[in-house]
Amino acid sequence: HGRVSESVDLDHHYARCVILFGMPFVHSESRSLRARLEFVRNTYQVRESEFVTFDAMRTAAQCLGKMIRGKDDFGVMVFADVRYTRPGKKEKLPKWILQSLLPSQTN
Repeated sequence: HGRVSESVDLDHHYARCVILFGMPFVHSESRSLRARLEFVRNTYQVRESEFVTFDAMRTAAQCLGKMIRGKDDFGVMVFADVRYTRPGKKEKLPKWILQSLLPSQTN
């Protein structure tokens, strides 16, 4: 769960490729995560696994978004983990990323 996803802006020619190694899951023993999980479970009836997966996919999208900052930006997104293709994971990526993923380019 690297902090680069939250602090660096790599627009224009500064980034043309982002490689995601693994999935950015939050450390599951974190007190703040436990409190958030309890809140969403009790308030919205959201399962722990759903929330943790959504949070990881949101963080992955933030990393990719550092490369694509405007309508004229472009780049290559590499998801270097087979878990991104599993049901329940890929669908949680934002629409702008899903529209770019062609079945012939995934394995």
